[in-house]
Amino acid sequence: MLSSLFTEGATSIPLSELLICILASIILGLLVAFTHMYRNVYTKNFVITLAVLPVLVQSVIMLVNGNIGTGIAVLGAFSLIRFRSVAGGAREIASIFWAMGIGLATGMGYVSYIAVFSVIVAAFLLLIYHTKFGNIKSAERELRITIPEDLDYPNLFDNIFDEFAYDHHLDSVRTTTMGSLYEIRYIVHLKDQQQEKAFIDAIRVRNGNLPIILGKVAANRDEL
Repeated sequence: MLSSLFTEGATSIPLSELLICILASIILGLLVAFTHMYRNVYTKNFVITLAVLPVLVQSVIMLVNGNIGTGIAVLGAFSLIRFRSVAGGAREIASIFWAMGIGLATGMGYVSYIAVFSVIVAAFLLLIYHTKFGNIKSAERELRITIPEDLDYPNLFDNIFDEFAYDHHLDSVRTTTMGSLYEIRYIVHLKDQQQEKAFIDAIRVRNGNLPIILGKVAANRDEL
């Protein structure tokens, strides 16, 4: 009885082939989820979504297979997949597309192809995470320096910036403590993040050991 459900109609999908495709989607979906979890910050809901997404996409592809409205139906199904929380990063987007690709391939019957492809991609990602490929060599930092009002701040720290940073620019200046102190804000690109303490110590000598704040730039940017 069950076999007849999958052999009648336009799609003509044998039950055995359907079960193989479903099993492949589940296994490869778990592979995507485990790969995404490796050395990454994630939520349980997101990795569960990655694991189940291939079999869901596969079911849509199998339902519309051979139909003249295949393209419209697939686009309509994909438009339902929305992540209404914070925007995902590049790694999250890559995992989502990988999971969708698995569903597309298994839905069209290319189980062996997508299995080999997924194993190669997972091995490549795990290997590249162990290397220093893509590590940030320079770090953009926001630097806030407090100086006495009697110090002439233009070009005051230029030689220190030349030693520890690739470039810098003065962003803002404001007075504090009833005008007796200046707070200068710079944006700098450090040459070596390991030299942050030495960088701050060099500035402390110049500004009389007044407060110094060095942190990440507070800006909302799209991750590419």
